[in-house]
Amino acid sequence: MGGMNESSRTYDVVLFGATGFVGVLTAEYLAANAPEGLRWAIAGRDTTKLERLRERLTEINPECAVLPLMRVDVAERASVRELAVNTRVVATTVGPYLEYGEGLVAACASAGTDYVDLTGEPEFVDLMYVRHDALARDTGARIVHACGFDSIPHDLGAYYTVKQLPEGVPLRVDGFVRSNATLSGGTFASALNQFSRARQMLSAQAERRRHEPRPIDRTAYAPTGTPHYAKEIGAWALPLPTIDPQIVQRSARALARYGPDFRYRHYAAVKTLPFAVGGVVGMSTLFAAAQVPPVRRWLSGRLKPGDGPDEARRAKSWFSVRFVGEGGGRRVYTEVSGGDPGYAETAKMLAESAICLVRDELPDTAGQVTTVEAMGDALIERLTKAGITFRVAAER
Repeated sequence: MGGMNESSRTYDVVLFGATGFVGVLTAEYLAANAPEGLRWAIAGRDTTKLERLRERLTEINPECAVLPLMRVDVAERASVRELAVNTRVVATTVGPYLEYGEGLVAACASAGTDYVDLTGEPEFVDLMYVRHDALARDTGARIVHACGFDSIPHDLGAYYTVKQLPEGVPLRVDGFVRSNATLSGGTFASALNQFSRARQMLSAQAERRRHEPRPIDRTAYAPTGTPHYAKEIGAWALPLPTIDPQIVQRSARALARYGPDFRYRHYAAVKTLPFAVGGVVGMSTLFAAAQVPPVRRWLSGRLKPGDGPDEARRAKSWFSVRFVGEGGGRRVYTEVSGGDPGYAETAKMLAESAICLVRDELPDTAGQVTTVEAMGDALIERLTKAGITFRVAAER
C-alpha cells in the first residue's frame, strides 16, 4: 500500500487538472462510477471553473453537490505539497508534463502519495525515474506514468498475451494498433514537443540507463521494427514512435513471467499501401517540422490544448490493439479493444487506475512502476468490467 496511513489522509483520490478536456471527462466518469464511499475531490488553478464543473457533475450524480474543490497551481509549491499530503492517490491530467509535471511527482514521492498521470513523454518519465524513484521507494509512493491510451492497452495487453504463453521460455510479442479517432490539442502539443526534443530525450534515456539496475538472469528488449506487410493481421505495419514499447519492456524486466528472453515490437496497422506510405511521410515530416521553432509554433497554433473532438465524434471512435505472441512452440492472437481511445477510454483508464490503487489487493511495489507491475490482473479486471475488452482471438 502507499507509504502513509490511509486514514490520516483527507481524500482517497484527487483529480488534478479537472477542468481541462480530459480532466472533465475523467471527473464525469468518477461522478457516474466512483465506488461507494470513495472520498474524492477535484483540483485546479481556477476556482470558478472548478465550481462550474461541480455543477455539471451534480447533474450526473446529486451527491457531487458537496464534492470538495482544491485550488492548486503547479507554480505554487506549497499548494502542490498540500495536495500531495492530503490524498492517497493523485491523478493528474496537467500536461505537457515536461513543462508542468515535475513538482507534483516530487511532492508525491516525498509524501508517500501514489501518483497516476497520462504522460506519453519518454523524456519526462526517464527524468522522473532518475530524480525521484529512490525517494519514492523509501516512502512507499507508487509513481505510475502513462495510465491512459498511452500505455495501458499496450502494457496490459502484452502482459495478457504473455499469460497465454508457456512460462520459462523466450517469448516474442508484436502489437498492432488500429483506431479511427482524432487528436486533441493537448495530445498534439505533447507530440510536437517530444519531436522537437529528440536530443534531450536520448540524453534522459542514457542518464536513466546509468541509474537503473537490470535483471541479471533475463533480457527484455523493444527494438524499433521496420515497415512491412503483416500477413498475420492482413495489414501494413508501421513502427510507432510512442512511449508504449519502453513501458512494455520495463514490465518485462520487472516480472519473471515474461520469460528469460523477451522481445516486443509496436506498430500502427494500416489497410492500404498509399496510407502506409502517407503515415511514414507524415510522421517524418512532422518530426522534421518540429525541429524548426517557427514551424513548430505555427503547427501548435492549429490545435490548442483544451480543444478536442466533440461528443458525437467521440461516440463513433474506437480502437483495437491486436497482439501476436509466440514462444515454446505456441502462437496466440489476442486483442484489447474499446471506444474512443484518446478521451473517453483514456478518462476511464485514468480513473480506474486511481481507484485500483486505493481499493484493490495489489502486489507490494514502490517507486516508479508500470501499470502491469503496480496493478496487473486487478486493473485488467476493473477495465473489463468498465467495458474494455481483453480476449484471445485464436491460438495454435
